[in-house]
Amino acid sequence: MKSPSPADLSIFLSIAQHLNLSRAAIDLGLTPSALSHSLRVLESRLGVRLFNRTTRSVALTEAGERLYIRLRPAFRDIDDALEDLNSFRDKPSGSLRITAGRQACELVLLPIVSRFLQQYPDIRVEIVESDAFVDVVAGGFDAGVRFGNRLEADMVSLAIGPNMRSIVVGAPSLFERHSAPQIPEDLHRLPCIRHRFPSGSIYRWEFERGGIAQEIEVNGPLTLGDVSLMLGPAAQGIGLAYVFEEMAAEHLADGSLIQVLADWCPYYQGLHLYYPGRRHPPAPLKAFIEYARSFRQIRTS
Repeated sequence: MKSPSPADLSIFLSIAQHLNLSRAAIDLGLTPSALSHSLRVLESRLGVRLFNRTTRSVALTEAGERLYIRLRPAFRDIDDALEDLNSFRDKPSGSLRITAGRQACELVLLPIVSRFLQQYPDIRVEIVESDAFVDVVAGGFDAGVRFGNRLEADMVSLAIGPNMRSIVVGAPSLFERHSAPQIPEDLHRLPCIRHRFPSGSIYRWEFERGGIAQEIEVNGPLTLGDVSLMLGPAAQGIGLAYVFEEMAAEHLADGSLIQVLADWCPYYQGLHLYYPGRRHPPAPLKAFIEYARSFRQIRTS
């Protein structure tokens, strides 16, 4: 039996990481058909099936799971060894993959990345938009961005944005038909624009005042999967929206939206960069961490 090459094994690792042939093919710069052929050749050489494949899914077999567990640390050591070479360069180079929700991208991440790339032209950044919480290691990412700093024990977080708050807004035309809410419970009688998470659950609006926290299950004629899409329908009087304050700033300034329940909407911890707590992060990630930290200090000083 001819032993598989490191290239063959890297193909296996990419498929095992993504559990999706199309995404693995993009990651490796191959066509899906070429990737499938390479996988068949690898399984033939090893004499075992590594994946159970259907037209809709890819899953590791028991043999594939065992091989993945053994190979992943070894290839990580190789990656770390290659990253050490960055210390001999004037500026680090390489790639950086970050997962973040759309609002995180628009509000904080993209402004940082745009300036970061000007300072580090040899680094390539890929941002994958997802509102679901992503396991960065399993997903093949270097880091992720989300609100707050409550993380798994093996992760590290860094605040990259200021404290934020979400607010309730509605159009003047809506308040011509309905009286403005005075307490969160009043939302039960008002039309609201709901937010559905990728998991399928509906977001319950969160409020707090005087140490009393509440979650309100709202109802209304419109449900959206993207918070940034709520501003237009809200300004047209379809319903109240619960959005990030910064997103609604222009609408509040021109009077197309009015804020209500302001004293029930406190500030909370903003966006954090989270990444594996390994001793030596890859050079592109290390550079981005340092830049994000300095960028935040400049904005808050």
